[in-house]
Formats: sequence, C-alpha cells, structure tokens
Amino acid sequence: MKIQVPDKVNYMIDTLNVHGFEAYLVGGCVRDMVLGRVPEDWDITTSAAPAKVKQIFHRTVDTGIQHGTVTVLLDQDHFEVTTYRLDGIYEDNRHPKEVSFTSSLEEDLKRRDFTINAIAYSKKEGFIDLFGGMEDLKNGLIRCVGRAEERFTEDALRILRAVRFSAQLDFTIEADTLKAVKDKAGLLTNISAERIRTELMKLLVSDHPDRLRLLYETGITAIVLPEFDKAMVTRQNNRHHIYTVGEHTIRSVCEVAGKSEENRFTPKERAILRWVMLLHDLEKPNTVSVGKDGQDHFYGHQEKGAITAKAILKRLKFDNETIDAVVHLIRWHDYRFVLTPVGMRKAVSMIGKEYMDLLFEVNRADTSAKNPEFTSEKYEKLETAIKLYKEIQEKKQCVSLKELNINGKDLIAAGYRPGRELGELLNRLLDCVIENPQLNQKDILLNLAKNN
Repeated sequence: MKIQVPDKVNYMIDTLNVHGFEAYLVGGCVRDMVLGRVPEDWDITTSAAPAKVKQIFHRTVDTGIQHGTVTVLLDQDHFEVTTYRLDGIYEDNRHPKEVSFTSSLEEDLKRRDFTINAIAYSKKEGFIDLFGGMEDLKNGLIRCVGRAEERFTEDALRILRAVRFSAQLDFTIEADTLKAVKDKAGLLTNISAERIRTELMKLLVSDHPDRLRLLYETGITAIVLPEFDKAMVTRQNNRHHIYTVGEHTIRSVCEVAGKSEENRFTPKERAILRWVMLLHDLEKPNTVSVGKDGQDHFYGHQEKGAITAKAILKRLKFDNETIDAVVHLIRWHDYRFVLTPVGMRKAVSMIGKEYMDLLFEVNRADTSAKNPEFTSEKYEKLETAIKLYKEIQEKKQCVSLKELNINGKDLIAAGYRPGRELGELLNRLLDCVIENPQLNQKDILLNLAKNN
C-alpha cells in the first residue's frame, strides 16, 4: 500500500506535534488513500484547541469555530483542522445541541458515522484503527461505528450516506447497519432538502447508480422521492418493454453518460442526464391506458412528467439552470424524429441546438432499457437522426431566429411597424428557410416579406 501525503499536510501535522499536540489525518482522505484513490480534501484532527491552532498558524479562517474547525491557509491551499470533540445530545436528528472538546482521539473517532471514515493516520504512527475500519475496507463493507441505531438517530442524513457510499465505493452495507437503515428511514423527514439533494446527486453520478434499487428496498425513496415507488410497481404490458417502469428507469440511469461516454459530456451535463433518466417516466403510472391492441399505452406522460420533474427538482432546491435543462429534455425525450432533412431541421428548431447531443444520449439510454427484440430498429433510426443533425451543423443551416439573415430592425427599416405581427412575420420567414435553407439571404427574405 503506497501512502502519499502532500508535504504541506505533513508540515502541518509536524508543526502541531512540535508544539506538543497530537495531530492526524482523518476521515475520507485516509479511506481514499487506503483504497488507492486520490483524496479530494485533507482533513486534520488534533488535540489542540481552536485558539491554539490559530496561534500556531498565522493565516486561518474561522470556518466552523463553534464545532472546533479552523481552516489553515498555506500559500494558495487551504486545509481544515478540527479539534477532537464530543457531541452533545442530538435534538433534531441532525445537529448536536452542543459540542465540547476533548484530548482523546478515541472519543473523537467513536462519534463518527462509519468505520471506514473513523481511521486516523500520521506519518510517524501509521494507521490508528480502533473500530475495524481497515478490515471493512478490505471486505468492502459499510458498517456504523458502534450501534447503528444510535448513529442514525443522532444524524439521520447518515442513513442516506450509507447507501451513497455503497454506490460510490461499490461496497455492501453490513447486515445490522442495513437493518437500521430500514428501521430509521423515516427520520429523513427531518433532513433539509438541500442535504438530501446532495446525497442523491452523489449517488446518481457514481459508477453504481443502480443502488437506487437499494434506496427503494430500504424505504428511503418513500421519504425522499415517493413518486419513484409507484414506478417500481407499475408494469408495462407493451411489446417494447420487458421491465416495470422503475426497473426501466434504473437501467436507463445506469446506461446514460456512462464510462464509455464520459468524455463527451461535462460533469454538469452528466448530472443533468442522470436526473433526466431518473425522472423521465415518473408519470407513466398515472397515464397508463389499455388500447384496442391490448397493449399498455402512456399517452401524455412526457408533458405531465416534465411538470412533475419540475416540482421534484424545486422541492430539492435545484438551481434554475438544471431545472430548465432536465424539464426540457423530459418534455422531448419521447419525440419521434421525422427522418428527412426538413423534418430534422424542424425538430432542431423546436428543441434547440444546445440540447440535441443531450437528447440523443437520452434516446440511446432510454432504448437500451427496453425490449432488446425491438431495439435494433430504434438504434438505426437514432443513428440516422444523428447523421442528419451533423449535416445541419456542417452546412451551418439556419434553424433559429438568431441564425436568420434578417431581423426586426431590418424589417422596420424596410417600412414594417414594430409589434406582434412583425414577430409573426419573422417566424414565417424562419419556416420558409427551414423548408429551403437556400432562402436564407437578406434580399430574398426581404422580398418574401413584401410578398408576405
């Protein structure tokens, strides 16, 4: 096992030691080093009180001084240094009523959530593992420190974090911890929407988003995403489907923007795509009808799904940019492209160029989770649509008002009056250009406008 700690981190630990205090790396950074991952943050725990830390290091910020955390600035880097602490009584299933400091590393470690996050490390002493965290890392287990029921009652967010860590690390949740997850899931009603959103996001963008299934089985989705539970038990008696709505959803989430596609999309786009697939069919249970062919149909689930998705994302306090993108893609996710140059230009004009690559990926992932008997034709149609879209891009064909070689000022200069009719005229000219791209020349468009 190769442990590499940045020089600045070792310097901070050594400096605290020289001043007579214990100091160790702790938490996620230790876990990640053991697993051969590159830590995102380097958190230090120490017996030094916050005031002492501030005396020893000259550039500090009181980021969480009431909880014993001081951020130390070294050049352009910053590191959190937290004093060993004891948590008082938890009154809201999230925050201790009070925090007191201690000189005992063991007392500090025993208050932490999972054994794999309760390992300390220093260059001099190596690993300090008092609760079997190293063995659990070896065996791929998520296990609470001490009694799981107590840890989850103290901070209910840990219930969701247990499943999230299992997704990020591809670990199994230990039996007693899993039982406590199920028993205490209802406590998540006391957790803020922002915290729940963060955990769901980390799970979704992990390499194992299929742990959504575990969220359902443990009763977590019943609290944080109840719309999903109905999807899990809704069958799709349709020849194009072989899974329930929920199972189809999980499989499409796993497929969208996966490892083979990760270089095509930014982290933001990847997150958007994962949320699209999670929410895209949630209105199917409420729109199911049986046709004359004896098959289930879900007419209108796209538009109703977009409305429901918006409500869910607002409930989880998402930013407007993400909400707009997810809702837009859900609204169009089941659109049937007319596979002609004109048909494709019309589609791009309605949907927007900025969404096309994302929508193609949504289509691909959606198809991958359907009945494989009928997917070949669907993939062929998708490839044709992508090819037609690339031709539009290569030829720089006009599909929007901003690409039209005439605008409102040009029409006003030609004698037209501002107002609604002017906007309608521009849209009619755009329709002409979509039908025939060669018409996108200012003089031709002015002539078309005169002939109305």
